[in-house]
This record gives sequence, structure tokens and C-alpha cells, in this order.
Amino acid sequence: MTDTGIRIDFNNCMAARIGKAGLTDKELATAAARARRAFKAVARARKRKKLAWAELPHERETLEKIHESWEAKREAFDDIVVLGIGGSALGAICLRSALLHPEHNRLGVKDRDGPGLHVLDNVDPNQVGGLLDTLNLKRTLFLVVTKSGGTAETMAQFLLARERVKRMAGKTWRERFVCVTGEAGALSKIAAKEKFETLPVPEGVGGRFSVLSTVGLYPAVAAGIDAEKLLDGAAAMDAACASPEMSENPALANAALLWLFAKKRKCNVHVMMPYAHALRDVADWYRQLWAESLGKRVDRKGKVVNAGQTPVKALGVTDQHSQVQLYVEGPYDKLVTFVAVEKFDHYVRIPRAYERVEAAAYLGGRAFGDLLEAERRGTELALSSAGRPNETIWLAGVTPRTVGALLYMLELQTAYAGEMYEVNAFDQPGVEAGKVATCALMGRKGFDKERKRIEKARAPEAKYVVGGDAGR
Repeated sequence: MTDTGIRIDFNNCMAARIGKAGLTDKELATAAARARRAFKAVARARKRKKLAWAELPHERETLEKIHESWEAKREAFDDIVVLGIGGSALGAICLRSALLHPEHNRLGVKDRDGPGLHVLDNVDPNQVGGLLDTLNLKRTLFLVVTKSGGTAETMAQFLLARERVKRMAGKTWRERFVCVTGEAGALSKIAAKEKFETLPVPEGVGGRFSVLSTVGLYPAVAAGIDAEKLLDGAAAMDAACASPEMSENPALANAALLWLFAKKRKCNVHVMMPYAHALRDVADWYRQLWAESLGKRVDRKGKVVNAGQTPVKALGVTDQHSQVQLYVEGPYDKLVTFVAVEKFDHYVRIPRAYERVEAAAYLGGRAFGDLLEAERRGTELALSSAGRPNETIWLAGVTPRTVGALLYMLELQTAYAGEMYEVNAFDQPGVEAGKVATCALMGRKGFDKERKRIEKARAPEAKYVVGGDAGR
């Protein structure tokens, strides 16, 4: 273990271990030169202050402001609701799952370190309406998170929350909103008019790279997570990734590994499979990071490349019983990354009983953690025996420091991979096209041309529609 509490074992990605589907030492050596170029490109961009997200672990002034803000409010609120979508929501969700009690929101107010933490990451009416129906809105703080200040989903959530809170709280309703947004957007203007407290999303920090900014840190601090240690872990990982050599830089090694499998073995599916329930939403957060950053139609020169791997979220041991059959015997197009934990917070022993029933007897006296690791090793062996590449990212434990280190490593890995694919890892034109269509369909001013284009599209042909009248 390094002082980051993280190590990567990719023995089961090598041909010597799994056969022809694995990589050779020669292929690794060939990729080293490309990896060094990727490292240097990222380093140059940082030096030119083009990668603001990469400096977040070393910036503590924002954290001080968050603590000041929350300390002035903590006695007034029992719940906090994050209104957001994509990177404005997934970071808070993954920190909540990883670093709070597994049943944090169900614990009594006196039994937890902070308020209940809820994240509205969609506009499904049942989800939105159902959550607001269950909360005491007089004692609920709403954190409105949108960098652009005009994200349709977030603004819709805000407008509904505003109406409900005004009805419940009267003249004091404004005290129940904090805005995390860019300086020039619509939400910033609304916040100025209503005199909402506002905290900035740093310039140059995109949503999927924002977990260590105000976007992720405010809900973390409010809920009782040690955000200082979260940033300490990220800073330690930054230091651990200071070398241009793959053998000394875990983020660079993993970027090169994933790139090699995509290019040399056509492994265009990347499965992240934590063997820790607390890390399930880290895999969810990572899916956006990897997919949105690398899924690009053209490279930096404008050449059509249709780059990127499809990230898949799985959970050990749950998905041994739903997905692993495909991974072991299906197409040779997947690389599996296990995330394993050396020590869990809880030690839970399996009681002894039914000594004459072997199906129960052999388990008695062992720990649930032993069973979890045996399940992981079993899946690892099944994949390796079938010649399927897999690696394991080991965490010393699930702590603010190791989680901070892991998130930062995955962000840096993504930046390196963008350079290796020669694509812009920091834009998302495919997503923007969908946003424009949504604005047009909802009648936003300035989108008339797009709306007319959509309206001219042909109606569905009846012969290609099967079933009843739902949705017509």
C-alpha cells in the first residue's frame, strides 16, 4: 500500500496469466511512450491553468466557506435536498453511499452526525413528488446545483421546491435555499434577486469533475463527512501520480491498460464491480466520467473515430447472480475492474448452527467479510480461467481519505485516457444536442428553429409500432 491506501493489481490482464486475450510485456512497453506523452500533455494543461479540477485537492479556502455557511444553519435543518442532474448530483450520491451510515437517512435526527441527505437526480414526477411529500419543508434546506444556471431539470426541481416552501414557510422561505452555480447564469440572477446565499462552481470545472468542489463538498460537510480528509486523500493521490512512468503512476497505468484493451483486444466494455456495497455509487459516478469524457465522434483533428468504452456498473456479490454468466461465457469484449476492500468498519460473524447440515455448518464462525472476499476471488478465478481480463483496485478501507484518493485517481486516469485516444475529454457535444432538443420541445424562447425542425420529423409509421395505446 502507498500512503494513498490504494493499489492496483492487473496480473489477470496479462497473457502469461489468462492466455491470448491478455496483454504481453511487449505491448505494455510499446504503450509506455504514448502514456508518457499523455502525462506530459496533462502536465502542460495544468501548468497553463486549463485543468482547474486537478487543483481542487490543494484548495482549502472553499472548504472553510462551506463550514462557515453550514455552521450558521445546522440547528435549523433536519434534511438537505440536492437539486441537480448528472455531475451536479452523482458526486453527492457517491459520497453519501460511501461515507455515511448505510441507513443514514433512516436514522433518527439524534442518531446521525448531520441532516438526512437526499438527492433529486431526475425529473420523474413520482420521485420528485414522493420525496417532497415525506419531508418537513420548514426544516429542509435545498441546495440548487447547476453550473450553467439554466439546466432544465434543475430549474424545474427548483421551481417546484420554491412553490412548496413558500406555501409552508411564508416570509422566511428564502432562508431554505443555497445556490451553487456559475456567476453568469440564470440561477445567479435569480439568487441575486431573491438574496439567496450563493457559492460558486469554480471556473473550468465541468460537472463530472466537480465532486471535490463545492458541488460535492457542501452536501458532504452538511451530512457529517470529513471533507478535509477527503481532500487530503485526493492530494496524496496527486503526489503519487507525479511520474510519467506507468510503473510509478497508478492513474497513468490504468489509463494505458484500458486504452490497450480497447485498441488491441477490442474490449469496448469496461465493467466496474465493487465488492463493497458502500462503493456501488462510486461505480455509478464513474460511468458518467468515463462515458461522457471519452465517448467522442471525432478526435482533436476532426477525424471521425467514434472513440470510447461503454462503462457498466456491477456490484459484488449481487451481480454474480445476474451479470457474471455473460462476462465469463459471452463475447470477449469486456474488461472487469474489481474494487476490493481490505478492512471493513463492521465485523459481523456468521453464527454456528445446524452442525450436521454441511450447507450451513461450514459457514459458522466465519465472518461476512470472509465470505465477501471468497466470492470476489471466486469470480476472479472464474473470469481468469475463461481467459477474461480483470484487475483489482484495492482500498485499505472505505474512509474519506481512500475515497478521495480513488475519485481523484479516476479523474486523472480519464484525463490521461483522453490524451491517449486523442479526443477532448472535457466537452460533451452529444449531451448538448439533447439539451437543445429538450428546450425546443418545452417551448423555450430562442429555440423556435429547432422546434420547427423537430415538428417536421415524420410521425411513427403504424406498421413499426406493436402493442396497445400507451404513450400515444
